[in-house]
Amino acid sequence: MNSFDDLFESAARFDKVGVTVTRIGLVVVLVWIGALKMYKYEDEGIVPFVANSPFMSFFYHQPAGEYRKHMNKEGELIPANQEWHEKNGTYPFAQGLGAVIVAYGAMITLHAASPRIAAVGSFLVFTMSFVTLSFLITTPECWVQPLGSPEHGFPLLSGAGRLVIKDAIMMGAALVTMADSAKAYLRSRNLMNQASGKQNETESSARELCAV
Repeated sequence: MNSFDDLFESAARFDKVGVTVTRIGLVVVLVWIGALKMYKYEDEGIVPFVANSPFMSFFYHQPAGEYRKHMNKEGELIPANQEWHEKNGTYPFAQGLGAVIVAYGAMITLHAASPRIAAVGSFLVFTMSFVTLSFLITTPECWVQPLGSPEHGFPLLSGAGRLVIKDAIMMGAALVTMADSAKAYLRSRNLMNQASGKQNETESSARELCAV
């Protein structure tokens, strides 16, 4: 029994390591996925989410329902479909979004140098994940479509839906890193205030001695 408890005590000491691994994981995912939006296949892949979202659909120029006729499969090249996406504004929007996502990852990497910026970056990722999870409500492609099989609709997540639901983990990870960065910022601020207070006390004592 003691050996079993020792294992739990060892596991309990991994909390700080866990936060670090969580932060690294967030940065890797954000920078990698954000950078992929420089490629057209990735830009086209997010069209169903954006076109059906009340928060994002206004970025596109074509009617929302038309995208279904112009979706390329990953690795497929149909010039006519890409021409439609160019007119739709698919690529500029996705590339701008990718730059924002990479910037969020970069902000989180500043935890050691500027925990305040890192905390803001984590909060922005939390907000972004909340928007992403809203796709489960707004995007029909998140659920298995009724194409003949009796297995379709809620709660049967499609490939797109399974991709979206993983942002629940991203949301939690962002809260963990936000709290950790906020604590680090508050600790550094308190240390600076203490140092400033001691300096003021020293200067005040020096002035009193001079006055005597």
